[in-house]
Amino acid sequence: MKIAFYGSSLVSSYWNGAATYYRGILSALARHGWDITFYEPDAFDRQKHRDIDPPSYARSVVYPATPEALRDVLAEARGADIVVKANGVGVFDRELLEGIIANAGPHALKIFWDVDAAATLDEMRGDASHPVLAALPDLDMVLTYGGGPPVVDAYTGFGAKRCIPVYNALDPETHHPVAPDPRFACDLAFLGNRLPDREARVEEFFLKPAARLADRRFLIGGNGWETKQMPGNVRHRGHVYTAEHNAFNCTPRAVLNVARDSMAHIGFSPATRVFEAAGAAACLITDAWEGIEQFLTPDSEVLVARDGQDVADHLAALTTERAQAIGQAAKARVLAEHTYELRAVQVDALFRDHLARQAVPA
Repeated sequence: MKIAFYGSSLVSSYWNGAATYYRGILSALARHGWDITFYEPDAFDRQKHRDIDPPSYARSVVYPATPEALRDVLAEARGADIVVKANGVGVFDRELLEGIIANAGPHALKIFWDVDAAATLDEMRGDASHPVLAALPDLDMVLTYGGGPPVVDAYTGFGAKRCIPVYNALDPETHHPVAPDPRFACDLAFLGNRLPDREARVEEFFLKPAARLADRRFLIGGNGWETKQMPGNVRHRGHVYTAEHNAFNCTPRAVLNVARDSMAHIGFSPATRVFEAAGAAACLITDAWEGIEQFLTPDSEVLVARDGQDVADHLAALTTERAQAIGQAAKARVLAEHTYELRAVQVDALFRDHLARQAVPA
């Protein structure tokens, strides 16, 4: 049973926030017997900033970002039972989507896997010629890594045959408690790349509390922040490799999650960082968004902030003992209910059900 997966990158998280999600889902699916090939273009210096070697659970194919190489890798879709195009590859996104439809075998399951559904839907609403909108009649289903009922309703309203959220989760073998690392010592840490639809919320939920709590130490990790003006008590770490995430989460008194505008607006969209932090037993402060209770219980497993003042108030009142209690409770919750193994059970059942129905004569 073969999966051909066309995405941004499996081996690098550099300008690629979906890497943790891909690794968690695909490694768990491999344990269910799936033979996976992941196709990624050599683009955006991702290959120069690899986090991992090619993994044992998937064949990693890195192809030159050229039309000729694109045709070659798309031709391999013909031999797969499941053909997936993820969004946000960054190059040839339209051609990849059209290509999986054109090249997939007649009985293959054709999937668009949207790891930024709220933003994609906003684009579709404003562009009648959007490639995803054009592809929906030929796709068997859309999978998303968040969004809940609003995203499902929107996608089916646009004509998707099926839309099913497969939420972010935890791989406990990758993200878990480790010893503190003085490089990441601070009172509050935030990890995320600088993106246009996130920057204003980072200013509100991270930089404003830093300015108000001048006696506290703040740390920001991720790409693009080196030119951002920040208070003097904020350090910028730059790109934080996956192997450093556990120490980044375990060392500070608390870590902050800040959703992008579209994800915060639509709700039901916990970022990978939420589960990484919880798996490391970090005390997480998150901006408020609808559906948080589905994943973590406010006040006992996560602290929820409506604005920057709430973040400052949480941090000012947070003792070491309470931070540890919240972190341990969050870890227990995600291990019980939100692991990639549980997500893989869901996806495996979807895939096998489709293949079984395709095998039944009309």
